[in-house]
Parts: sequence; C-alpha cells; structure tokens
Amino acid sequence: MTTAKDILTQLKALGNEEDLTGMARYGILTDRAFGVKMGDVKALVKAHKGDHSLALELWATGWREARLLAAYIADPQQMTPELMDSWVQGFDSWDVCDTTCGQLLAHTPHAYDKALDWSLDTRLFTRRAGFAVMAALALKTSGLEDEEYEWFFNRIVGAGADDRDLVKKAVNWALRQIGKRNLALNARAMEVAEDLLATGYHAARWIATDALKELRSEKVQEKLQPKENTR
Repeated sequence: MTTAKDILTQLKALGNEEDLTGMARYGILTDRAFGVKMGDVKALVKAHKGDHSLALELWATGWREARLLAAYIADPQQMTPELMDSWVQGFDSWDVCDTTCGQLLAHTPHAYDKALDWSLDTRLFTRRAGFAVMAALALKTSGLEDEEYEWFFNRIVGAGADDRDLVKKAVNWALRQIGKRNLALNARAMEVAEDLLATGYHAARWIATDALKELRSEKVQEKLQPKENTR
C-alpha cells in the first residue's frame, strides 16, 4: 500500500531549485514546496485516483505538491462540510487554493452552499476559495439553473469593495465564467458589472471593466449564439 511518505519521497526526487524560483516569481508560496512541475504531479494521479485515505494523509503533510495531488485524488462525495472548511482554512497559496477548488471542492454535494459561505468570509484565501468555486461551478456542463446564480451575483457585488488582489481577481473570474454560460446569464452578468461600476469602488471598477471587455467581445457573443440545426 502506498503511503504519504512514499509519495513525498517521489515528489522530492522530482523537484528542482529552478522550478522553485519560477514559482516564487508567480507569487506561489515555496516554503513547503519541492519545485515539482504540475505535469509531474498529474502523472501520479491515475495510480491513486479515488484513494481518499491517501489524499487525507497527503493533505496533512502540508507540502504544496502533496496537497495538489490530494486535490486530484480525493473523493468529492466523502468531503464533508467540516472537512472542506478545514482544507480551505489551510490554504496559504493561490495555486493550491484554485486547484483544490476547481478539481475537488466544486464537485462536492456542498459546493454551492460553501461558495456562498466562504465568499462572505474576510480571510484572504477563504474568500478567494468562495469565488473560485463559483467560477468552477459555472464551468461545469450541468448542475445549476440560471436562477441559482443570482446569489452568486449578490456576493460578487458585495465583494466590490475588497481591494485585495487575490480577491478581486477571483471575483472577476467568477463573474466572467458565469457570464459565458449562456446569453441570459451573459446579459445578467453585464448588468451586474454595471452595478459594480456604479459603486465607485476602485476594485469594483477594475472587476467590472475587465469583465465587460470579455463578456461584450465578439468572440464570446458569437459563441453564445444559438446553433442552427443543420439536419
């Protein structure tokens, strides 16, 4: 049986100082990182996918690459609300936050409620996690009805005064992804962006201006148009 210790040994062997330096340049915390390329981390996923016990062990080590692997192999159905809170409170770097939210937490039965809860939290990475889960939920091909995104829009406008870079970028991310789901949500997302502009907050203006640029773009508008039936 593979243990977390075995995985750490593999990860340590895969790491290098050059990649650690590169990660630091992108604002990734490297205090507990080996410097392993993401492709090498993903190469370990297939052999351990669904091994929830191993995922828990890996997460507990605190090492960056171990936690990234844990996010890929953990079973979403076994992630309780309490466990989700515990993992989110352990975030200390945006890459682990975003990967865990997108690959795992957004696929749990509790994702919607937790996104709403975390987006109200004032802690940096907890709040980012809320909006990262919203963005991930918007990317999924099935699930939420259009009406359910109204609560997300409410949280997006509410976060318009938060000038922290990691928060405003996540808020912007969520708004753009929701607005690219369909024409109705695109129109609603642009209304929300206008509401953000009206608040006058610096962060809100940045979020809205950047989002509108993409949501109004010819590329997005063309993609959202109903497809003609060629049969």
